[in-house]
Amino acid sequence: MPDAAHVTRGPLEGLIICPVCDATYQLQRPKNGERAVCGRCHHVLIAPRAKAGMQMIAVAIAVVVLTIAASVFPFLEISAGGRSNAVSILDAALTFTEGPMLVLALTTAAFIIFVPLLRMLLTLYVLVPVVLDRPPARHAIRAFRVSEAMRPWSMAEIFALGCAVALVKVADLASVGFGPAFWMFGVLVVLVLVQDGFLCKWSVWNSLEHPKRR
Repeated sequence: MPDAAHVTRGPLEGLIICPVCDATYQLQRPKNGERAVCGRCHHVLIAPRAKAGMQMIAVAIAVVVLTIAASVFPFLEISAGGRSNAVSILDAALTFTEGPMLVLALTTAAFIIFVPLLRMLLTLYVLVPVVLDRPPARHAIRAFRVSEAMRPWSMAEIFALGCAVALVKVADLASVGFGPAFWMFGVLVVLVLVQDGFLCKWSVWNSLEHPKRR
């Protein structure tokens, strides 16, 4: 779809504002597969996809299952000097649990595990009724707002990059093996990125604010 048409005034329900540069446009709903793009900063305003709701629900369920499994199964297996040890993501995050380090450990666990998990659960809470053409769940608008506010704090991919850097340094000192949680976590990171790509925030907000009447 071409760049959205810029306007300076009009009925509020017929306007859309770019969240990046605050440019105001007359709302034009694109067809599935098309996009409405800000003419000033080229931010994508609306990008509806056919069956995107069911795809996001499927991805969210997969992320929830993988997050729980990856947090308890062995992530890395390290062997050195005839001794070996296996550690899970949750074990690694909660290694330092004394004194001031406890706060750091809990914060690390939250960014790696609990924030992404909560985001996916909120996504399911919001999307399932909408996709099934039912009235939105109670406080769904607030739940979706919280989910979007947590997006910058979901740092699963940052953890993956940190592990890659650490493995390069540890490889010369010990024998490192990948546990099942390592591969689960790799798939999890990809699915989170895919889910964010499927999400058209305008379509979700529109469905919550203007639910279908049965």
